[in-house]
Amino acid sequence: MSRTAEESNRRMLRARDAMDRAYAQPLDVPALARIAHVSPAHFARTFRATFGETPHRYLQRRRVERAMFLLRETDRSVTDICFAVGFGSPGTFSRTFRDIVGRSPRTYRRQTATIAVPTCFTKAWTRPRASGD
Repeated sequence: MSRTAEESNRRMLRARDAMDRAYAQPLDVPALARIAHVSPAHFARTFRATFGETPHRYLQRRRVERAMFLLRETDRSVTDICFAVGFGSPGTFSRTFRDIVGRSPRTYRRQTATIAVPTCFTKAWTRPRASGD
């Protein structure tokens, strides 16, 4: 791998780490591009080439992953969880959750609440898909 490619990967990882840390905050491509020290257009193209999905989709998956944990492990309302993980509206949250997980948040909570299996297995089994597969 060339020095330029390594630096590009480091920059993309830096931005992805920022998304992982601040997933509940409003994040946009220009802000993430500043973290990676590249233009917004270059950031979006390079992020997708590096990680196989757009920055927006990665952030959605990260938020849904956290919501899945909260739905399984807490009694918080679906609406409260929606805002806690960074979605702006319950409708967008439910639609995105269903698109990624294949079930509504309420159905997911109901179905996972009755299964008594080790957490490590649940995490592996219920991990969001990387794409719309």
